[in-house]
Amino acid sequence: MEFIQIFLTSLLVCIVSVSSLKEGECEVCVKTLTKFSNTLSEQQKKEPKLIENEFRKFCKNLKNKENRFCYYLGGLEESATGILGEMSKPLSWSMPADKICEKLKKKDAQICELRYDPEIDLRTVDLKKLKVRDLKKIINDWGENCDGCVEKSEFIKRIEELKPQHTEL
Repeated sequence: MEFIQIFLTSLLVCIVSVSSLKEGECEVCVKTLTKFSNTLSEQQKKEPKLIENEFRKFCKNLKNKENRFCYYLGGLEESATGILGEMSKPLSWSMPADKICEKLKKKDAQICELRYDPEIDLRTVDLKKLKVRDLKKIINDWGENCDGCVEKSEFIKRIEELKPQHTEL
């Protein structure tokens, strides 16, 4: 009998450790939910419906990975599905963002597959060694464009022009 209890306890520990998030997993989910939660008043945090309405407003101006996260949750008008209740109820119970993301992962695994692209340090990087795709991304992340740019050198020139406005050197 004692062996069975030890075995079941060990099994439970294994299951719990497997289901918890690993370091860096769900980084977009955790960061976005934390940022969103910090925008809510104490009154809003208590009501799941208010949380959902505020989340929809919060998502309207998000870009890139955060926008994709909102899409998966159902926070955008064009979202195909919606699992906002899976986020709003635990948030109203003051559940931490990482635990909410752990629950969301069980509903839709692609939520935790979102990863931030590595940051490019524009003070030290040699732009000539970057791919055109990365150069375009830098310009796009700044909310700028490079009309008529075709050659890699043109993208580099545009980044050099915009760098003083968008970086702290």
